[in-house]
Amino acid sequence: MIDLIISPFLDFAFMRRALLGCIAISIGATPIGVFLMLRRMSLTGDAMAHAILPGAAVGFLVSGLSLGAMTIGGLVAGMAVALLSGFVTRMTALKEDASMAAFYLISLAAGVLIVSVKGSSVDLLHVLFGTVLALNDDALVLLCSIATITWFALAVLFRPLVLECADPQFLASVSRMSAITHFGFLALVVLNLVAGFQALGTLMSVGLMILPAASARFWAQGIAGMIGVAILVAVASSITGLLLSYHASLPTGPAIILVAGALYAASVIFGPQGSLMARYLPRPHLQS
Repeated sequence: MIDLIISPFLDFAFMRRALLGCIAISIGATPIGVFLMLRRMSLTGDAMAHAILPGAAVGFLVSGLSLGAMTIGGLVAGMAVALLSGFVTRMTALKEDASMAAFYLISLAAGVLIVSVKGSSVDLLHVLFGTVLALNDDALVLLCSIATITWFALAVLFRPLVLECADPQFLASVSRMSAITHFGFLALVVLNLVAGFQALGTLMSVGLMILPAASARFWAQGIAGMIGVAILVAVASSITGLLLSYHASLPTGPAIILVAGALYAASVIFGPQGSLMARYLPRPHLQS
């Protein structure tokens, strides 16, 4: 059993690279997922994952699997959608969810159109589902750098982010950090999604951001506890998904996300905080 778990990572460099890349994504993206969930913006991560598609597609068509071109393209497209949706929300009567949905749908359609017209179905699969087993040194450096930047940024924005989760109107009334926090946080979402699509693709990268965060909600109450549990769930999903992919010849990205989905389902049923079991089969209180 131990050989089945350890041998793939000892024998093959591409498995070690995939594991390191997935751990970097887990450490960087899952805290963002926790704050997205607490701010009731979980679907924003999905929307932004689609929003970076046209930029990544243009970079792919111009330079192939060029890390720099796809990263710059994804960043430009993602930040453009974030800024435009924020501008429309603040300058018109349209709510943020509707504004974000409108821009990400336009962006998604533009991305699929660009790849379909100028590329091939293979190109489209590369952009949509990533190449986690083909991560090179540059991709690993990018993933680890973005994870580091994310933790430094969260250390700076932690207090206003927590206040925004509790009462965004109060933060806006007492501090000028509201807009900086909001757009800085969206920038972190885009950065982590751009990092994630190098490995898991634009459709799967949001999975390691949201599913572990949603699972952690059923195991911990405090934000620090949820972040810790979310990272553990994401790392466990990555290791299990990579091993399933190796031994059963399954697509790696979907295998990782489906394992995270299975852990989420188990958390919904068995978690001690607000799960089905905790709500409908509560343990009797201890009596002194």
